[in-house]
Amino acid sequence: MVRHILKLFLVLSFSVSVSAQVPVITEVEKEQVGVYIEDDDVEVSEDDPIILLNLLTDSVPGNYRAKEEPVVRPFNFLPVGQLPDIAFMPVVFDGLVDIDTMRIDNPEPFLHNDISAFDWLTSTGRQMRQYRRIKQEYMLRNMDYVKLNVNTLPKPPTKYRPEVDPSKVQLANTQVIVDKSAATTNAGPLDVKLRNWLHTFNSSLQFSQAFISPNWYQGGNNTVNFLGNMIWNVKLNQNLHPGYLVESNIAYKVGITSAPQDTEHDYLISEDLFQFNGTLGMQAFEHWYYSMNGMFKTQFFNNYPANSTTKKAAFLSPGELNLGIGMTYNYVDPNKKFRLDASISPLSYNLKICTNPGVNETSFGIKEGRHSVSEIGSNAEVKVNWNIMWNISYVSRFFVFTNYEYIMGDWENTINLSINRYLSTQLYLHLRYDSSKPSPTNSNWGKWQLKEILSFGLQYQFKTA
Repeated sequence: MVRHILKLFLVLSFSVSVSAQVPVITEVEKEQVGVYIEDDDVEVSEDDPIILLNLLTDSVPGNYRAKEEPVVRPFNFLPVGQLPDIAFMPVVFDGLVDIDTMRIDNPEPFLHNDISAFDWLTSTGRQMRQYRRIKQEYMLRNMDYVKLNVNTLPKPPTKYRPEVDPSKVQLANTQVIVDKSAATTNAGPLDVKLRNWLHTFNSSLQFSQAFISPNWYQGGNNTVNFLGNMIWNVKLNQNLHPGYLVESNIAYKVGITSAPQDTEHDYLISEDLFQFNGTLGMQAFEHWYYSMNGMFKTQFFNNYPANSTTKKAAFLSPGELNLGIGMTYNYVDPNKKFRLDASISPLSYNLKICTNPGVNETSFGIKEGRHSVSEIGSNAEVKVNWNIMWNISYVSRFFVFTNYEYIMGDWENTINLSINRYLSTQLYLHLRYDSSKPSPTNSNWGKWQLKEILSFGLQYQFKTA
């Protein structure tokens, strides 16, 4: 009797919390469960009332098993393993893998199996697929950091050990097999030397030569052309000193051409330019600096016109100095392939000198009988360095000065095509405008001047930048 009262009490207690709609149970289920529900009336089998309680408290119809207690299974995460050692090494390109990048994870298991003993294999497979996905995504987003290719990696050096072979009375070289698993690393602290100054040095030696026999049907002259170019750039490391802009650039270019038809000279100077450019700046805001710019240029050798002994130019004849105060815009792209420096100096001082008495000073805008002229005005300068490809670079410099009575401008362009580390072809274009000089009567160029040099030869460079 007590047992039946307890059963009825439990059924009434749970029936109060059940909604009006009760899952429909088939006849087969009635037989298995031993209960039936109809018109909100509940009858309980005497076999096991707990089955009915499970049914009534089930929020999802049909989510039960006949004569079975509910099984609660926790949500198991895949075991988290350590990243492979290769994840901390330099990235090596070993081929493009076709990965579905639209999915966060690949739902397909690495190996279809129903045996729990192989769960570790499924987990490892998922980890490797995830690592390959992360690696490929990193390489696609950061191509400049992928410096190594698996097909071009050097092979590790082979170590041999000499051994005596008594049977052959000779020494035999036996290869030493290194057990990689037993290798240990005892690396001490890395001593990193910070570089406050970054250096870049480029030099080239280019020439051309032509030999023509005296009986050549078109005639001509034997010629040898030589062109040397040197550029040394030093700048403050802005990663260590982000608030300052300090840079200096020294360039020297000389060109010598044989002159077999010249009655006065065996050779002529086709190019002779020494130039120094410097910039000092303090950051005002992003990419902009309060700055002072300086430029000095001259030449070293005497220069003569063809078939003449009258000097056209010499050392410090002319010499030109320009100083300016203003603002400088400095931009370097994240990949360090493109750099732009633009300076504008509302206040600028320009000095021209001619110290050689054999040179006509009036051809440089200096009054006759004087050796210098000073001018106050404004200037602007734009410099571009662009590494178009791994073997093609473009360097440009545009400079303009005016004292509000005349204007003078230079636009230099250099395209360098590197064939390999030691050979290159160079195209140099220099366009100049000077409104203070009179226009020549025997030329249509007017106040414009142009110099173009195409050369091929040796090159050498090193850099710490």
